[in-house]
Amino acid sequence: MKYLIAGLGNIGDEYANTRHNIGFRMLDHLAAEEKITFSGSRYGAVGEYRYRGHVFILLKPSTYMNLSGRAVHYWLQKEKIELDRLLVLVDDIALPFGTVRLKPKGSDGGHNGLKNINEILGTLLYARLRFGVGNNFEQGRQMDYVLGEWTPEEMQALPEKIRATPDIIRSFALAGVERTMNLFNNK
Repeated sequence: MKYLIAGLGNIGDEYANTRHNIGFRMLDHLAAEEKITFSGSRYGAVGEYRYRGHVFILLKPSTYMNLSGRAVHYWLQKEKIELDRLLVLVDDIALPFGTVRLKPKGSDGGHNGLKNINEILGTLLYARLRFGVGNNFEQGRQMDYVLGEWTPEEMQALPEKIRATPDIIRSFALAGVERTMNLFNNK
């Protein structure tokens, strides 16, 4: 069985350590743990991970955040993956820093990457793993905040905060979204 795991972010060194790139960072953590390499491909960097009879296509879109739907749609079609086997890794300002929450569906919540995916796929019915980046910004400064770099304290805490994400990704495939939510969302 195949799954598409799409970590959202922006390409380029100037975005590498920004809050908006946590989707890339979560995939990089899994890749480091499992010694997976990414290769440049159409609409992004792609890696393949096999675990207990499941194949995970790991995607870091090169379309920039606001056009993430193009890459997600292309790879769903190319790999013939159904929507219930799509997991999008994304930053979320509605959650405190480091809080990780799996959801089976939902609105874009003002996130332009999710908004584009919703528009192109024509549905909200796909899972997303939301990583809290907090909301320590002045009104109207949301974009500056998510495109801003992590504080030194956040950077130091990040490895521990994303440690469980590979387990969540594997559980999503092996146990399903509901059971995985019960196992991980209350931690």
